Formats: sequence, structure tokens, C-alpha cells
Amino acid sequence: MKLFPQSIVLLIAGITASAASVRADSASGLRERKVDAGEGVSLRAIEAGQAGPGPTLVFVPGWSMGADIWRQQIDRFAPTHRVIAFDPRSQGQSTITTSGNTPEMRAQDLHNLLEQLDARRPVLIGWSQGVQDLAAYVERYGTHDLAGLVLVDAAVSDGADGITARAQESAGQFRMLALYQAHQPDYLRGMMGAIITKPQPEGMIDRLVATGMKTPPSIGTGMLVADLFGVNRTAALKKIDCPTLIIASAKSDELARQQAGAGQIPHARFEKIEDAAHAVFLDQPVRFDELLEKFVKDLTAASAGSTP
Repeated sequence: MKLFPQSIVLLIAGITASAASVRADSASGLRERKVDAGEGVSLRAIEAGQAGPGPTLVFVPGWSMGADIWRQQIDRFAPTHRVIAFDPRSQGQSTITTSGNTPEMRAQDLHNLLEQLDARRPVLIGWSQGVQDLAAYVERYGTHDLAGLVLVDAAVSDGADGITARAQESAGQFRMLALYQAHQPDYLRGMMGAIITKPQPEGMIDRLVATGMKTPPSIGTGMLVADLFGVNRTAALKKIDCPTLIIASAKSDELARQQAGAGQIPHARFEKIEDAAHAVFLDQPVRFDELLEKFVKDLTAASAGSTP
């Protein structure tokens, strides 16, 4: 997880699913709805595909991003799986709230979202800040209801201990917060150039920056502090009791920490993607999708083999 311009960490139910407002995009098969996550927070969710023998795939974006950053993966997997992505609270088109902008509360939101959308035994795929959200989810809810986990290019936070362990990096992170507060549009555009290094469809970077602008800087700053330094979540790694895939950029400054984290998970597989920046699924989508497809196929085969 990285923050531009230095190589530092990016971090990056009142309405029932059936009653939620749904908008369909007939051309793409995408269905968009608002789902009540509780306590006055409404999450924008997009869905595609239909439930089948394989698990539902649920994509969790990074800091200040929304569901649409996963659009290539949604289009790729929707023909064979039910796919869900969403804007976390205070991001994208979901409710902006001054409270609860932590991985722990977003984990509760995610749990409520899964219940509302009846997403049973899903594979949860979290990138950057989404890795912290999934670690918080495991800490609170465990993994017995999950088919699998995919952690994308982020080490699970060791909280305030990391300030001491990586003092120079932590100082850089705090300096970047001031830049973000003062120059949000320029900061976000520069960040996109740092985490995405391959050509993207026309207008995509502009759309990602516009999404990032929906998070007020004061809230975005609080998110990052909570993500990076609020809680030591590394204990969650040993609680993961489902198949887990860790996908990292070979260029990541957190590569060693990600590998060490994989070593603490009983059923983890670790994969590096070459020639990719932090947003590995955008820089090298074919390779990323191959790794995810194999992981999900192995899950499906194992599940079929264990059925009496």
C-alpha cells in the first residue's frame, strides 16, 4: 500500500436487499443498488453475473476508491460467477460519515452487506486498505462462513508498533497527509500515476480522481491514520482458517512483510506479479485474473470433491 509521491503505505440494515433500489445497465449486465449497512450508512453496490456452482466473488477497493476500480475483473468473472463490488462508507457514492471510518467499522459494514445481498460462502478480495478491512473482518467474524480470502498488495497493519519499527517511513506518511489535505486533486492525480503505471482506457484516471474527491480530505486523513496506526491486526493472520491467496507486486516495499504474513496463515499461497505497481490488477490484469481464476477453480473443485 503506497501514498504518492514517496514509497509509503496506501490505505490505499434498514433497507433489505430485495427492497433496495436497483438500477440495471442492460448493456453490461451490471446491477446497481444502495444497501443499508446500518446506523444511517448506505453503501452503493454493483453486481453482475448469477450464482452458480462457484462462490460469489466480493471485491473490496482501497483507500478513497470505489467499486468501479474493479470493473475489468467484474467483466472478466461475471460470465461464470456472481460478482459484487461496493463503495465503502465515505468513499464513492456511499454515505459520507464523520464516524466509523475505520477498518473495524467497515468490516461490520461488509458483514451487513453480505447478509443483505445473501452472499453465502463468498471469496472476499481486498486490495490495499481493503486488506485491513478483511483483517478486521477475520478478527471479528472469523472465516467459517467464507470460501476463501484474497489479499492484494498490502501487509496487514501492525498498528502503532509500526511507527517505531519503520520510523523513517512513518514520518514520510505523516508528511504526505499534509500534502493531501492542502492539495487533494493534485495529490490524487499524482497518486494514480504512482500506483498505476500501464496505459488505461481513456478517461479512467480522471474517473478515479473524481471518485477520490468525493471523500473529504479530513475524513480521508482520519481513515489513513486508523488504517495504518490504529490497531495491530496481525493476530488475525493466525485466525484465518480458509484457503487464502496473497498477490503482491514484485516491486512492493512491503513484499517481505507480505511474505511473512503468508507464512502465518495455515492455508496460504503467495504469488508475485512482475512489472506491476501497487494496483497490480490494473497494471497486469491478465496475470492477476489468471491467479484469481485458478484459486477459485481449485476452491470449487475441492468443494465438489467434499460433497457426499
